[in-house]
Amino acid sequence: MTKTRQTDRKREAIITAAINEFSDNGFESTSMDKVAARAEVSKRTVYNHFPSKEILFAECLDALWQSCQTGHDNRYDPNRPLRAQLAGILGAKVAMMQDSNFMELARVAVAAGIHAPERAQAIVERIGQREQGFTHWIAAAQADGRLKAVDPHFAAQQLHGLLKAFAFWPQLTLGAPPLGESDAKALVERTLDMFLACYG
Repeated sequence: MTKTRQTDRKREAIITAAINEFSDNGFESTSMDKVAARAEVSKRTVYNHFPSKEILFAECLDALWQSCQTGHDNRYDPNRPLRAQLAGILGAKVAMMQDSNFMELARVAVAAGIHAPERAQAIVERIGQREQGFTHWIAAAQADGRLKAVDPHFAAQQLHGLLKAFAFWPQLTLGAPPLGESDAKALVERTLDMFLACYG
């Protein structure tokens, strides 16, 4: 096994251990020592990969996001219908929000933000960087003359908000069950109806 592969495996082990620790114990009670012990690596190894607990937490959310994007290309394609491209992107986002591990970490993030807003800023910024991909998609579609010339960041946030109102916040704050497959598909289609009617 190469050194690079060993490093990758340790990083994966750390993220898996951290997801479990954060889910079991919350942000405040999780320490880098506990993560290291659970991953069966040294504390120094954890810090070599992740300089702070906030960065590690954001990477955990990012890893779950990536797992829901497997096999799906979010890049703008000028040769495909807008609706088909958007349906794939939004469907993957709804699937991520319905993932039990992601939802549990989202609860941890919200709790951390309530108790220490300044500490949660790094987490929010890292998550925001991941969601910039859709902003770039909108900008590319606008440059191609297929969407109206509006602020792409605002349009992306608006679209995220439409999904989260039904597939994230009720589950996070009210204990609503995850959306079933048919409800998730209907949410995506109705959201697309509104978005394309406004910006198409």
